[in-house]
Amino acid sequence: MAILSLTGTGYPEYFAGAQFVHFLLGPATVALAIPLYRQFERVRRSALALIVSILAGSLTAAGSAVGIAWALGGSRDTLISLAPKSVTAPVAMGVAEQLGGLASLTAVLLILTGVLGAMLGPLVLSALGIRDWAARGVAMGTSSHGIGTARALQESELAGAFSGLAMGLNALATAVLLPILSRLLF
Repeated sequence: MAILSLTGTGYPEYFAGAQFVHFLLGPATVALAIPLYRQFERVRRSALALIVSILAGSLTAAGSAVGIAWALGGSRDTLISLAPKSVTAPVAMGVAEQLGGLASLTAVLLILTGVLGAMLGPLVLSALGIRDWAARGVAMGTSSHGIGTARALQESELAGAFSGLAMGLNALATAVLLPILSRLLF
């Protein structure tokens, strides 16, 4: 962000240059289906726990970020831009824009969230004694979207499968819940 600001590069110009990477996100996302397919029976048995965990994680991710920013005096635009920071980029930016937030701020925040989650998530989960690969994957996918899912895949195929599923379901939950909550709060 600092380099873009120093060089006077606007978001539309930056995004135009990043089209190739954006194009590759589609096939990368589809590739997450392979570990998920291999773990389908375990996923099926865990359906209720998954739904409850992802809904709780989605609300916690958005609510904690918005609550902290609100307590620190964040503007309405900032609060809206922060809310979808834990979901995959196309959904987060679309939701932020639809609600009146700043898509470019959301993009920066979601990259920061993903990188920090991928770096610190496994350490925090280990420190908390969470050893189950499925639970670790759900936590990483719900909180740190694609970057966290890539990290979960490095830990184990099971963690990667649950992380990919959690990432997708969290995006769906966020896209449905945030507009409703936004109307209630703003």
